[in-house]
Amino acid sequence: MEMRELPSPNHGARKAAIDMLVLHYTGMASAEDALRRLTAPDSGVSAHYVIDEDGTVWRLVPEERRAWHAGVSFWRGTRDVNSASIGIELVNPGPDLGYREFPEPQITALEQLAGEILARHSMPPRNVIGHSDVAPARKQDPGELFPWRRLAFAGIGLWPEPPLPLPPREIGPRLAAIGYDPSAAPASVITAFQRHFRPAGCDGIADDETRAIAAAVAKLCGEI
Repeated sequence: MEMRELPSPNHGARKAAIDMLVLHYTGMASAEDALRRLTAPDSGVSAHYVIDEDGTVWRLVPEERRAWHAGVSFWRGTRDVNSASIGIELVNPGPDLGYREFPEPQITALEQLAGEILARHSMPPRNVIGHSDVAPARKQDPGELFPWRRLAFAGIGLWPEPPLPLPPREIGPRLAAIGYDPSAAPASVITAFQRHFRPAGCDGIADDETRAIAAAVAKLCGEI
């Protein structure tokens, strides 16, 4: 993993202990465009790290500082997700510019970097999440092509494996127990959950399979 330094001025003091890792895609045409925006003093955005498609890692903000990557967000009762998290941006144009698979060198670098981050900080697997998980009404990243299952098998995050439990009647209590914002629009939360844990069908409908997966993830989180 090649690490390069490109300091961003966009950061501040943390107001909480670090216990989350939030993953994004850049949603821009190129790595150069994304790095330019994340380091521009007038952009109001940043991340701790950016990983290019060739596996190059750019460090923009020191981990002890609060980067500006999550925006208005919520996870497990925390609304200042920026203060409690480390943010990693993966270079990928996103759906507006040609969303595509994340290349092997990029994911290999992510596995190494995320593993090192988890070793440095006390982060439970349930707190390895996507931008869409913490901001379901606003964001889609890192999207349905992101390899969450692979990361979980590398010890980064959670993934439920069969057999799944019988689906409970209600999905809302399970999603809230996992960490999603109970005040957000239910369809947006269900869609965000599906992007993470059932990417083959992200329709916002709480069908039997989605409800069963939610129950399994809640159990992995130690809830319900």
